Amino acid sequence: MQNLKWILNLLFVSALLHNFVHFSSSEVICSSKDRASLLSFKSSIIKDTTGVLDSWVGEDCCNEDWEGVLCNRATGEVTNLVLQCPANEPTLYMKGTLSPSLGNLRSLVVLSITGTKFISGSIPNSFSNLTSLRQLVLDDNSLQGNVPSVLGRLPLLDTLSLSGNRFSGLVPPSLGNLRRLTIMSLARNSFSGPIPVTFKNLLKLESLDLSSNLLSGPIPDFIGQFQSLTNLFLSSNRLSGGLPVSVYRLGKLQIMSLERNGLTGPLSDRISNLKSLTTLQLSSNKFIGHIPASITRLQNLWSLNLSRNQFSDPLPAVVARGFPSLLSIDLSYNNLNIGAIPSWIRDKQLSDINLAGCKLRGTFPKLTRPTALTSLDLSDNFLTGDVSAFLTSMTNVQKVKLSKNQLRFDLSKLKLPEGVASIDLSSNLVTGSLSSLLNNKTSSFLEEVHLTNNQISGRIPDFTESLNLKVLNIGSNKISGQIPSSITNLVELVRLDISRNHITGGLPQALGQLAQLNWLDLSINALTGRIPDSLLNIKTIKHVSFRANKLCGLIPQGRPFNIFPAAAYLHNLCLCGKPLPACRKTMK
Repeated sequence: MQNLKWILNLLFVSALLHNFVHFSSSEVICSSKDRASLLSFKSSIIKDTTGVLDSWVGEDCCNEDWEGVLCNRATGEVTNLVLQCPANEPTLYMKGTLSPSLGNLRSLVVLSITGTKFISGSIPNSFSNLTSLRQLVLDDNSLQGNVPSVLGRLPLLDTLSLSGNRFSGLVPPSLGNLRRLTIMSLARNSFSGPIPVTFKNLLKLESLDLSSNLLSGPIPDFIGQFQSLTNLFLSSNRLSGGLPVSVYRLGKLQIMSLERNGLTGPLSDRISNLKSLTTLQLSSNKFIGHIPASITRLQNLWSLNLSRNQFSDPLPAVVARGFPSLLSIDLSYNNLNIGAIPSWIRDKQLSDINLAGCKLRGTFPKLTRPTALTSLDLSDNFLTGDVSAFLTSMTNVQKVKLSKNQLRFDLSKLKLPEGVASIDLSSNLVTGSLSSLLNNKTSSFLEEVHLTNNQISGRIPDFTESLNLKVLNIGSNKISGQIPSSITNLVELVRLDISRNHITGGLPQALGQLAQLNWLDLSINALTGRIPDSLLNIKTIKHVSFRANKLCGLIPQGRPFNIFPAAAYLHNLCLCGKPLPACRKTMK
């Protein structure tokens, strides 16, 4: 997706520069008809927090003061309308509809209205009048309904991008008439049905993105006719059947993303024909058979994700020159019984290694180039022993997931590298105290700590202001003592799970200051006293459990605490009030 956005931005810049030479400053007077069409669009926008449309004043829409509007110097007709709200600014948006008057801008070459978030309604049929249009980009709005078939009447269109809206229904077969298309993106909508047969006419396609929809049926065999295709994104749909043999003829293909579908069958040895391939993502399908040895001959492949399929042993043998560009590999959750990590994985300078659920056994593997790693997932295996020394050697690692193994060591031996953001050692045999990991020397980069289901003891440590934890999962251990009031220093905390421990004492009023919290599980401890009303200050909370403690008194009577399931409060001493029975007068 990032590649596609880069391509679109480059096209916009090129179009703007190309047209700029046709614009003059004070000499151009815009067409009164085009000005009226723009003002009609402006009136259809009932709220504009971007302030862009505030610049649309005066008689001349071509004097460069009308933001987003460019004109032809000779005719004064509008050729480019580009309104883009930055995606990282949630307070900036436009709310309204697309006025049919935009269809009167007969000289438009580029129409791009993206990221406005709340422009809704449908695409007007009048857009069929925009016969000079080359680029139509309406990404990341709230447009809905069916895409009108009349868009297939735009003879010069080379870029069509409608991603990130709420379109539904079938993909219009008429889009197959757009024979000049090089870029098509319909991603992140709710389109259903098959990929239209008429798409076989789109022989100039360089990038096709239909990901994150509800499309069904097979990947059509005509896909192999798109000899200029470099990017193919079909992930997160309901596609079925095997990978058509014609796909292996796409010699220019660089990215193929087919993950999260229902695709099945084996991979062909012909995959080595995809000589330009840099990224292959096939995860979460039903592919079977062996991983073909020919895949190792792909000279440019740097990212390979075959996880969550039904690939079986043996892994392909990799010679010295195999996978020369590989940086990231994910073979997790297949029918693989690897045992020991192959030397070609251990010896390569990889940044991401993901081998979860691959039946790895023995002590933690020694990697030849540990400093290259940024992400490691060896969870759900049978690894044993002490990993602390190996983790210390991974000086650039940011995410480590080693949960569901049989690792045994004391937390006091663990010295996390400075840049680690997430560490997951859940469901192992880890001992020691949390204070060894969380103290005044803990890196500010650390955001997630997962230590559930171990043998950790001691108390919950005091938390310093330098900590930036967002997730703290320490349930199902042997931790005792009280919840420290310094927990208020964890201002970024989103998830807190200290369930199934031996925590005593009352709940600190300070818990109500954790304004970002959306998950709180304190169940199966020995907590006493009342649930503080200060928790009502947390507006983001979506899940709580106070079950099986020694709490008493009135449950905070405000949403959502009084509408959570009763099970969240059961098996305490004397909690009362909604959703439990009302309190006796002496209990309030």
